[in-house]
Amino acid sequence: MMIVVPPVSIFGILYGRYVKTLSRKTQTALSEITKLGEERISSVRTVQAFAKENVEGKRYWEKVMGVYDLARKEAIASAVFFGGAGLSGNLAILAVLWYGGHMVMNDAITIGQLASFMLYTAYVGTSLGGLTSFYSEIMKGAGAAERLFELQNKQTAIQLDSGKILDNLQGKIRFENVFFTYPTRPHSPIFKDLSLDIQPGTVIAIVGSSGSGKSTIGSLLLRYYDTDKGSIYIDDENLKDINLHWWRENVGVVSQEPVLFAGTIHDNIAYAKENATIDEIKEAATKANCASFIESFHDGYNTVVGERGVSLSGGQKQRIAIARALLKNPSILVLDEATSALDSESEVLVQDALNHLMQGRTVVTIAHRLSTIRSADLVMCLDDGGVAEMGTYYELLNKKDGVFRKLVELQSLGGNPSQQKHEHVHHHNNTDSNDHHHHSRN
Repeated sequence: MMIVVPPVSIFGILYGRYVKTLSRKTQTALSEITKLGEERISSVRTVQAFAKENVEGKRYWEKVMGVYDLARKEAIASAVFFGGAGLSGNLAILAVLWYGGHMVMNDAITIGQLASFMLYTAYVGTSLGGLTSFYSEIMKGAGAAERLFELQNKQTAIQLDSGKILDNLQGKIRFENVFFTYPTRPHSPIFKDLSLDIQPGTVIAIVGSSGSGKSTIGSLLLRYYDTDKGSIYIDDENLKDINLHWWRENVGVVSQEPVLFAGTIHDNIAYAKENATIDEIKEAATKANCASFIESFHDGYNTVVGERGVSLSGGQKQRIAIARALLKNPSILVLDEATSALDSESEVLVQDALNHLMQGRTVVTIAHRLSTIRSADLVMCLDDGGVAEMGTYYELLNKKDGVFRKLVELQSLGGNPSQQKHEHVHHHNNTDSNDHHHHSRN
C-alpha cells in the first residue's frame, strides 16, 4: 500500500494543478466568445452591410472550437488520472490477494486477518479516490474563480463616494497647469501645461484639429481620468476633493452618439432621475422637441426603442438624450458635438432643444463642425497640448494667420491648398462685415 498510495497522491496534486490552469484558460476563452458574440450581434447591421455573416460565423466557430479543445484536454487528463488511480487501486488489491494467499498457505496469517486487511485496503483506496477527486474539483473551481477574485480585490484609483459636497454649485471651472497622457499611450502627451478659466453661465466652445484633446477635456472634467500634473478646480475647490458621485449627478452630458438602453422611451428619459413623474418626463420631452414624434408612436412613451435605440433615427435618439439631460437639470453641461452626425432638419430641431438645455448653465461644447459654435460666448482653440487662441468666434476668425482661422478655411474648403490661399487673400482684403458674411455662407 505504501508503494501505491504516495505516487497516486503526487499524481493527483500534479493533475489538480493542470486542471486549475486549464480551467483559467477556459474561462478566458469563454469571455472572448461572449465578447465577440455581444459585439457582432449588437452591430448586426454593420455586419450585414459588409456581407460578413459567413466570416463572423466562422470567427465565432473558431472561438468555440478553442473552448472545445481545452475541454477535450481536461477530459483526457481526467480520464488518465481517474483511470490510472482506479487501476492502481485494483492492482493493489490483486497484489494483496496474491501475497496474502501465500501467507495464509504458509500459516503466517489467518484467513480472518487477510479479510480484515482487504477491508482496510478497500477503505483506504476509496478514501484516497475521494480525496484526489475533491482536490481536483477544488483546483478547477479555484482556476475558474481566480479572475473574478482579481477583479473583486482590485482597488479603484478614483473613489466615488468620498469627498466634499458643495452647498451651492455656481459652475465656475478652472484648469490650472494641467498635464495629461492616456495610460494606454504613455509616450503621446495630450496636454502640456494647459490652463483654462470658465466663468459661471459661460458657453465655451473647444475646437482644434483631430487629436488635439477636445474630448479629453470632457473626460477630465467628468473625472474619468485624473491629471498627471496640475489641478482642476470647481468653484475654487479641487475636483479631487469633491464627492465624485455627487459631482457627476450635477453634470449633464450629451454626446455625438447618444447611448439608449434596450427598454422603453419612458425608461430611457427617466434614467436621469429616479422616481421621475410622467409629467416631468413629458415636460422634458417637450423642451427637447421629441414629444411630438413620441406621441405619434402607437405605444407613446412605452414604445420599445430596441437595443441601443436601433428602431429610432439619429435625430430622434439625440433628442431623447437631450430630454434625459434636461430631466437631470444639471448645473454644468458638456456637449460633445451633439449635432454633427445629423441631417439639416434634425439639426435644427436638436439645436433648438440644446438652446433650451443651455439656458442658465455653464456649457462646455466640444466642436468638430465649426459652423455650430458661432453663438458661443467664448471659443478656445487647442493646439500642441495647450490653448493656442481664445476669444469670440469673429475675433478669432479675423486673426491673421490664426490657428482657428486656418481650421475654418480647411473645413469650409475641403482642404484644397490653392483654394485656402485664395480664401486667405479674400479675407484679408474684405471688410469685417463681408468677412463675417462670407464665413456664415460657408
